[in-house]
Amino acid sequence: MPDLPDPIVYAIPGFVLLVAAEIFWSSRSQRVSFEPRDTATSLMMGLGNTVSGILFGFVGLAWFAFVAQFAVFDIGWVWWAWIVCFIADDFIYYWSHRAAHRVRWFWAEHVVHHSSQHYNLSTALRQPWTYVFTLKFIWFGTWLVLLGIPIGMVAFVSALNLIYQFWIHTEAIGRMPRWFEAVMNTPSHHRVHHATNPRYLDRNYAGVFIVWDRMFGTFEAERDDEPCRYGVVRNLGTFNPVRVAFHEWLAMIGDVARARSFGDAVGFVLRPPGWTPDASRETTDMIKARWSAQSAAQSDPQTPTGDDNPASAPAAPAE
Repeated sequence: MPDLPDPIVYAIPGFVLLVAAEIFWSSRSQRVSFEPRDTATSLMMGLGNTVSGILFGFVGLAWFAFVAQFAVFDIGWVWWAWIVCFIADDFIYYWSHRAAHRVRWFWAEHVVHHSSQHYNLSTALRQPWTYVFTLKFIWFGTWLVLLGIPIGMVAFVSALNLIYQFWIHTEAIGRMPRWFEAVMNTPSHHRVHHATNPRYLDRNYAGVFIVWDRMFGTFEAERDDEPCRYGVVRNLGTFNPVRVAFHEWLAMIGDVARARSFGDAVGFVLRPPGWTPDASRETTDMIKARWSAQSAAQSDPQTPTGDDNPASAPAAPAE
């Protein structure tokens, strides 16, 4: 097994320099939105994520070492395995990321990354502290090792995937050339992913290759006539990193404790964020459906408006 470095360790100085450069540039162009307390929170979340990885990374490593005993093939370190591993890892990342938005248990961890109402390079560093507790690495991280790809190779290309995603967290870059936008994830595509506009909700899950979203029906292009609004549907209103890290876990535990049946308790954990048995809150599907109905009503001159139009009724609060 080759002695591979950790690419993220080498990338961190570059991350810091680029964040500083973007702050400097934005102070003159006013094109990128920065808020000092928000940026500090993002940096604290990134630091906590690194510490969490050091403290609990052995859990994932132990699991992968166990799974490797049952590998279907012994692929080894052949050159073509790197290509297969990189593409397959990004494919798995797409589905893992999609699940993080559609299953509340995973969302409780992932919501941290979406909690900023600003979109800049520091947002890329706003990472959760509780990844290991979701056990998402078991459900989505096992397959490449089980296929027979070396654990070290999987870890290396996964790090490259994360490094690629750093630069797409910016408003400083408009659109890339059309051929690049067609295949690769870009700042334009990822701005859509971080937006809370109903049109943009639950779209563009890609890590590196946007082709997965195009293939599986989750792609949405950024529109010049609809600027992205960032954050989560119900923003936190705090810069406290501890609250940012654990707020959704606490909310989920509270919902489960108040559940009236076992089925409802399971629903609060495994159904989409915002789900309730009585529909007193909204999921993203409900928000998008209401928005679609409103848009259709506005485009149809024969559709009643105002109080006569059910589509214009106020929305219930959403998660």
